[in-house]
Amino acid sequence: MRSTRAALRAGASMAATLPMIAGALALGIPAAHAADGPARDPLAGTRPAWATAKADRGATPDSAPVTARVYLAGRDAAGLARYAKAVSDPSSPDYGKYLGAQQAQARFGATAAQVSAVRAWLTSAGLKVTGVTRHYVSVTGDVAAAEKAFGTQLHNYTKGSTAYRAPAATASAPASLDGAVLTVTGLDNAPHRASAKDQLPAPAAVFRNAGPFSSYYGSNIATALPEAYGTKIPYAVQGYTGKQLRAAYGAGTYTGKGVRVAITDAYASPTIAYDAATYAKKHGDAAWKAGQLTQVLPENYTKTKECDASGWYGEETLDVEAVHAVAPAANVTYVGAASCYDDDLLDSLGKIVDNHLADLVSNSWGDIEANQTPDLAAAYDQVFQLGAVEGIGFYFSSGDNGDEVAHTGTKQVDTPANSAWVTAVGGTSLAVGKGDTYLWETGWGTEKASLSADGRSWTDFPGAFTSGAGGGTSRTVAEPYYQKGVVPDALATANSAAGNRVVPDIAAIADPNTGFKVGQTQTFPDGSQQYSEYRIGGTSLAAPVIAAVQALAQQARGGHAIGFANPSIYSQYGTRVYHDVTDDPTGSGLAVARVDYANSYDAADGLLTSVRSLGKDSSLSAVKGYDDVTGVGTPAKGYVESYRRR
Repeated sequence: MRSTRAALRAGASMAATLPMIAGALALGIPAAHAADGPARDPLAGTRPAWATAKADRGATPDSAPVTARVYLAGRDAAGLARYAKAVSDPSSPDYGKYLGAQQAQARFGATAAQVSAVRAWLTSAGLKVTGVTRHYVSVTGDVAAAEKAFGTQLHNYTKGSTAYRAPAATASAPASLDGAVLTVTGLDNAPHRASAKDQLPAPAAVFRNAGPFSSYYGSNIATALPEAYGTKIPYAVQGYTGKQLRAAYGAGTYTGKGVRVAITDAYASPTIAYDAATYAKKHGDAAWKAGQLTQVLPENYTKTKECDASGWYGEETLDVEAVHAVAPAANVTYVGAASCYDDDLLDSLGKIVDNHLADLVSNSWGDIEANQTPDLAAAYDQVFQLGAVEGIGFYFSSGDNGDEVAHTGTKQVDTPANSAWVTAVGGTSLAVGKGDTYLWETGWGTEKASLSADGRSWTDFPGAFTSGAGGGTSRTVAEPYYQKGVVPDALATANSAAGNRVVPDIAAIADPNTGFKVGQTQTFPDGSQQYSEYRIGGTSLAAPVIAAVQALAQQARGGHAIGFANPSIYSQYGTRVYHDVTDDPTGSGLAVARVDYANSYDAADGLLTSVRSLGKDSSLSAVKGYDDVTGVGTPAKGYVESYRRR
C-alpha cells in the first residue's frame, strides 16, 4: 500500500490520503497452526485482519503470479533490540557507544549461511530469487509455489468492494532455518501493486496565496473584517522564514555545521537544486555550498500516477528548504523512493542505515494505524533498531488529521510515527512577533468559518474542524519505557490497561495558518514552469524543523551523534528547555483571518475570506505537561545548549 503525505498547503492537504502498510509490532495476534509435515515456525501477523471466513471467496488460482519479500531476522534479533535501547538511554553505561554500519551488520545482520539456507528453501519450493540485500530476499513465482514455501493456502477475500489475495492462515517457515526469517510480505496484494517503469511527470499546477498578510504575528490587523473572540484579529502571516524559526527555537549561533541530515520521500523533484538555491538567496539563508545538497535516487520510478508523483515534489522541497533554513550549515542528503509504497520506502531507509548516510533522518509521510500490518511493521522496526545502534535517529510526522475521527470515523494514531523506535513529531500554531520575538504556541488544530455574504459576520463561527496535529494512543504498540512516569496514565491506558505508546514525543510549527514560506518550480496555467512561493504547513513542516534543531544540538555536543533521541528527550521533560504548549496561551481565544484565491492561483475567479480558530485539535488537547498534541513541548532557548551536557 501507499503512504499519506503529512503536509498541508495553506490549510488544504497537499494530497489525498494514500494507503500505506507500515507501523509498529502488533500485540496479541494469534498465529494459525503451521501446515502439516516437518516442523515450521509461524511468521506472526502475515494473515491480514480483513482475511476473515466471512470474506473468503475461495482459493486463488495456482497459476496466479506472486511477488514477495522474505525479510531476514539476522543473527541476533533480540540482541539488536537490547543494544539499540542501551546506546540510546542516557542512564545506560553503553549510552552513545554506537557501531559503524559494517560493525552493526557483522554483529546483528544475517550470516552468509542463513542467506544461503533461505535461498535454498525458496528455490526448492519453485520460487525464483530476484534479489538479495542485507535485509531481505525477493522472489517471484506462482501461487502454488508460494503455498508450498510458506505452508498456507492463498485465498481471495472481499475487502470493501474489491477482492484481494491473502494467506488463509498465518504463513510459516521451516523450523530448520532456526529463526532466520523475520517475516514475509507480498502474500497479500491489497491494493494491486503495479510494476511498470515510469518517467517522472512535470511539476504540479501552481498554487499561490492571496493577501493581505502579516509579516509577523499581529503585524496586520483585519480591521474591516468581523471580530472573533471579542476582538479584531490579524491576517495570517505570509509565511515565516528561517530567521524567525531559528529565533523561536533557540538556535543561537549554531548552524548544524558538520552534521548530516537525510530526508526520505517518494520520487525526486527535478528542480530541487535550483529551487533551494533560489529560495536561500531570496530569504537571506546561507548559500548552499558545493556538495552540501546531494541526492540518492533509484534507477527507475514506478506507480507515478497512483502516487501522484509530482505532488511529492512539494514534500521534498519543503523538507530540504526547512532543514537548510534552520540548520544552514548542515549537509543534506535526499534519499528518494521509487514509489510511495512501503517496499520502496523501506529500501530508502535501508540505504541510509546500510551506508550510514546521515545521523538524523526526517520523514514526512505516514498513514493511519488501522492500515498497518505486523509483517511490514517488523521490517520497519528492524531498520529503526539498526539505525539506533549506529547512532541514527528517525523523525516522523505525527499526521495532519487530529484524532482521525473526521477522516476515518475511528479515533487512532498514524504510523510509522507510532513505532516505539522513532521520534514522533507533533504540531503547533506559532506566533513570532516583532523583532523575531517568540510570543506563544498553541497545539495545532484548526476550525474554519467563512465570511457571510454581507461581510458583517462569520457563518457558523467557529466553524468545522479542518485539520490538526495527529496524536493519541496506539492500539498496537506497547508503552515504551521512556514514556513511563511522563505520559499521564489516562492517555497510556486509553486502549489497554497494560499501557500503550502515546504520540507524539515532541513538536514544532505545523499550522499552515502560521506556516513557513517555500519556493518551488510549478506549472502555470499557460504551461510554463516558473519558480513561485507559497505558505505551507502540516507536520511535514514540523518533522524537518525538529530534525534541523537536532542538527544544531548535535553540533553543540561536539558533533557526537544523538542517535535515537526519545530517551534523551524525555529525560529533560518538565525543564525550561521546552516550551510547555497549551491550547489557549492568552486565555481569550485565538484566530487569524485568511483570504484565498478561489482557483488557487489568481483573483480571476474571486476570493474566499475565512476565519481560522487556533488550538482546536479535534478531541485532542494541548494542556500543561505532556499531551497528545505536542508531546513534551517544543524546543525553547537552552534546548540546543542542553546537549553539551549530555
